Amino acid sequence: MKKRLVAAFVLLVLAGAALLPLQLLAARSAEKAHFRKTDIDIGLRERIGQSGFLAALSGFRSPLAAILWIEAHTAWENTEWGRMAGIFQTVTTLQPRSLMYWDMASWHMAWNAAVAAMQNEKQPSEALRIKARREYEELGRHFLERGIANNPDRYQLYLQMGVLQRDRLENHCAAAEAFLKASEFPDAPPYAARFAGYEMAKCPGREREAYDHLRRLYEQGESQRLPSLINLLREMENKLDIPEVDRVESAAFPPARER
Repeated sequence: MKKRLVAAFVLLVLAGAALLPLQLLAARSAEKAHFRKTDIDIGLRERIGQSGFLAALSGFRSPLAAILWIEAHTAWENTEWGRMAGIFQTVTTLQPRSLMYWDMASWHMAWNAAVAAMQNEKQPSEALRIKARREYEELGRHFLERGIANNPDRYQLYLQMGVLQRDRLENHCAAAEAFLKASEFPDAPPYAARFAGYEMAKCPGREREAYDHLRRLYEQGESQRLPSLINLLREMENKLDIPEVDRVESAAFPPARER
């Protein structure tokens, strides 16, 4: 059995060596596209061990990340939040261009672990429970920040950052910026721009900017004239004292169905 394992490991390393020229070519292409690369360093070696580290160097990042992801799922089932966070750090280091890993790591930390911290019956101090919850939420935010840094050409993680800032951290100004950034991508869903306006309206000092943003969306046509957008425009028109002649005329443009 031991001889078989040694032979399998040698085969793994040799296969990785054969793939090395292709990896170098891909790395050069990524560098030209201004993609950041997550380095394989001594910290990763300590987390995955000598054999795993050599496998990663040999070009087997993807299968190794998949195996570790299963291990992270087991840690989640056992509510081992600290261990799960460490595995997520390793998985995202191995596969920095996988949006799913960054997204799910953030969600598990900012939602599952944070909620579990608040419901921790073993911790009688509410102040300490709140502190733990905030730490997990910040860890979730950190995963998204690193994910965005490694995937600046995609809208999805900006969108998730907006959701996190809005629903967990309750930072409407930061949420507006994240949604706005996501909306700038040509393949982003239309609701990204609406969400940016909704959050901007809750950001002190940006009310007029939010109104102008939402009004531009309204003028794009019926697909953007949802009840939530029109109702918010009406509220802001009253607050900003918009002249009657310049206000939206919903009678002429019936709202689209919410979705």
